[in-house]
Amino acid sequence: MDAEKLVEKVASGEIKLHQVEKYTDKRTATEVRRKALEKKLGIKLEHIGHYSIDPEQVIGRNIENMIGVVQIPMGVAGPLKIDGEYAKGEFYIPLATTEGALVASVNRGCSALTEAGGVKTTIIDDKMTRAPLLKCPDARRAREVAEWVKSNIDYLQEKAVSKVTRHGKLRDVKPFIVGNNLYLRFEFETGDAMGMNMVTISSEEIMKVIEEEFPDVKYLALSGNLCVDKKPNAMNFINGRGKTVIAEAIIPREIVEKKLKTTPELIAEVNYRKNLVGSAQAGSYGFNAHFANIVGAIFLATGQDEAQITEGSHGITLAEVTPEGNLYISITMPSLEIGTVGGGTRVPTQREALSIMGVAGGGEPAGTNAKKFAEIVAGAVLAGELSLLAAIAAKHLAKAHKELGR
Repeated sequence: MDAEKLVEKVASGEIKLHQVEKYTDKRTATEVRRKALEKKLGIKLEHIGHYSIDPEQVIGRNIENMIGVVQIPMGVAGPLKIDGEYAKGEFYIPLATTEGALVASVNRGCSALTEAGGVKTTIIDDKMTRAPLLKCPDARRAREVAEWVKSNIDYLQEKAVSKVTRHGKLRDVKPFIVGNNLYLRFEFETGDAMGMNMVTISSEEIMKVIEEEFPDVKYLALSGNLCVDKKPNAMNFINGRGKTVIAEAIIPREIVEKKLKTTPELIAEVNYRKNLVGSAQAGSYGFNAHFANIVGAIFLATGQDEAQITEGSHGITLAEVTPEGNLYISITMPSLEIGTVGGGTRVPTQREALSIMGVAGGGEPAGTNAKKFAEIVAGAVLAGELSLLAAIAAKHLAKAHKELGR
């Protein structure tokens, strides 16, 4: 069937959007769907139709019913000097955003931090979780099942996890019992992948083993919402998910005054009264100025799961004046869920953005690229927090948005 006839049939509803690939190749199917929408809605989708991404590579792996692409301006901030456990040296950070002043603000923070000697980063933990739900006859049986699972981590790795992945390793389980409901929060190592697909498939295999061992227990849901994925929550804020990472720096007073046009004392007071007291009054899980801004821009640039910006915005910014009169500033990110392989990182434009930071693909040994990436993200977030706190302290925030955001 030729493309024009396909457009007519899709526009009329005779052929559904998801059926077009049955009649043609994926690139043509993309054009057919877009032209059918134009015809049916009486609009032009000219810019959505211009792209370099190959539909053959992404349809069925990253997208369904493809009609084109959305383009977001991408800028770069840096260089930012990082002294990490995995990231060492100076890095440029790609940021995809439509918010004027964001890249300029992060860039200013990078400049101040680099002049001060750089950012020190530390990985505290690294795990991806999935928490299936089991319905048990009663609470005592739930406890028995939980105790058996806790005692058989290695057995479950061999019997279930190793059957479906070469890269995933079951590390631990945290059980939660509510009445006759048993939630098993499994913790996995996932190498350079963010790992959600890996742990989901592995957890389902584990459920099969548990049902065989305990016939009176019913597996109800692969996610019982204690994972916790893509929702603001205390669980990940306290226990972490993905990478738990800290970035910190000491900035000499003269740099604060010269570059940031304020003082260490004012930055520390604004942080305390805004980020700590204000956030507490709001009941926020983000005791910070704008983690989500930087995390979101990096996620969009590098093909991360954009819904996990939610947990990436969790965290605490601290600022205090040192005995020498300089500024100590740090950010703690308990739940940074990122990867350098799989998912959207395979899309060519996103892979290029990862290559800017030297983290595209798998690391050697496995997991090192994702950890390096986490340290760079944390450094960028620290730069963004420093710059915004300084702008607020110096009362430059509105001025910057007038000049760069309009």
